[in-house]
This record gives sequence, structure tokens and C-alpha cells, in this order.
Amino acid sequence: RELNPRIGSFDIKYFIELRPGLFSWTIINIAMAAKQYQDLGNLTMGMFLVTLFQVWYCADGIFNEVCIELIIQPAVLTTLDITMDGFGWMLSFGNISWVAFMYPLQTRYLALHPVHLSWLQIIGIVSLKAIGFAIFRGANNEKNIFRTNPDDPKVKHLKYISTKAGSRLITSGWWGRARHINYLGDFLMSCAWCLPCGFDDIFPYFYLVYFAVLLVHRELRDEAKCQKKYGKDWTRYCEIVKWRIIPVLPD
Repeated sequence: RELNPRIGSFDIKYFIELRPGLFSWTIINIAMAAKQYQDLGNLTMGMFLVTLFQVWYCADGIFNEVCIELIIQPAVLTTLDITMDGFGWMLSFGNISWVAFMYPLQTRYLALHPVHLSWLQIIGIVSLKAIGFAIFRGANNEKNIFRTNPDDPKVKHLKYISTKAGSRLITSGWWGRARHINYLGDFLMSCAWCLPCGFDDIFPYFYLVYFAVLLVHRELRDEAKCQKKYGKDWTRYCEIVKWRIIPVLPD
């Protein structure tokens, strides 16, 4: 599989990595919200929150891939999907079809089965989303800024180890708390997307189960690739940063 297939200067994998799936996901979510509004004459708070959370997530992804190009290197260029995975079935089908039609499950469910939330439930769900986003975006921004400009005042204080491969591995800040801690933030946000659907049906929680399996699989893949790439330096790094995803799960 070719790493970055191109048509002239057009990088097919870079384009497909986020844009088609996130735009389609957003459009379907808005359509589901419109369906509920048409049926009820208003939006339930559950539908409003899920739509807001997921549109926010997609907008944040697009901003950090496209708009931020004008300032620094886009964060997506530092991900393993771009740097190490060849462009094949997993990335093409996943980013074009799976994301677009499986990720909006919560809004589809709520369009047909409205759920009314108490203010206590709303506060809990919003808090969970905020915590997840803070971990996810904080960790990813920290990594991207450090990789592109380690002398930036925002990351200059971070501790790291140098590797024979020429890379620096962060051992403090977010990445000093746990390896791949950004996956924890991603998972917490996915919980906040599912909880507004209530507990009468397992259907909207398919995404949560799938996403947990996906993140664990990705973490195992990341670990194997990093071990192969960095060798003894990765072993030394793991001795410093002992936790995996959650800062209580050692090797």
C-alpha cells in the first residue's frame, strides 16, 4: 500500500483523512435534528447537546487540519495514520463511509425516540464532555506544538528523552501522565455523546463499544510501531511513563 498516493500535487490520503467523513457526519446530524424539530416543533435538550457536541468535534477537527495550516503545521500531519499507515481499505472505507453513517447513530436514535433530560443530567453530561475535550485537545496540541517548535514558550518547559531515531519523546505534561492519553479524552467525549440517549435501548451505545475497541486496538498498534521504531529508547520511555491511556493502567 502506498503511503501517500497523489494525483499531481493532490494528496489523496491527506484529503480523505478528515474532510469527507466529518462534513458528511455533520450534515446527517443536522438533518436528524431537523427531523425531530419537524415532528415535535422543538428540539429536546438531548438532541441539542449531541448535535452541538458532535458539530463542535467536527469543526475542531477541520480547524486543526485545515485552518491552522496558515499558522503552523496541521496537527493531522503528526498522526500515525498520515506518517506510517499506507492508504488502503481501512482508511478509505473508514473515513468516507463508516464515519459518515455510523457516527451519527445518536442523533438518528433521538430523532425517532426523543429523550428528556433533567438539569442534573445535563450538567453531568456537559461536564464529562468538557473534561474529555480538555484532555483530548490539550494533549494533541501539546504534542503538535512540541514536534513543530520545541522552543515555543507553551512547551519549552516539557521534559523529554532524545532517541537514536532523532525524535524526542515527551515525559512530562499530558504525555508524562500516560502514553496515548489523548485516547482517554476521546473516549470520555464519546460517553458524553451517548448518555443523552438514555438507557432504554443499546442501539446508540454501539458507537461507544466500537470506539472503545478501536482505541484499544490503535493503542496496541501504536505501541508496536513505536517499539519497532525506537527500540531500547521506547523501552526506556515506558519505564518513565508507565501508564497506558488511563493514568492507572500500567503495562
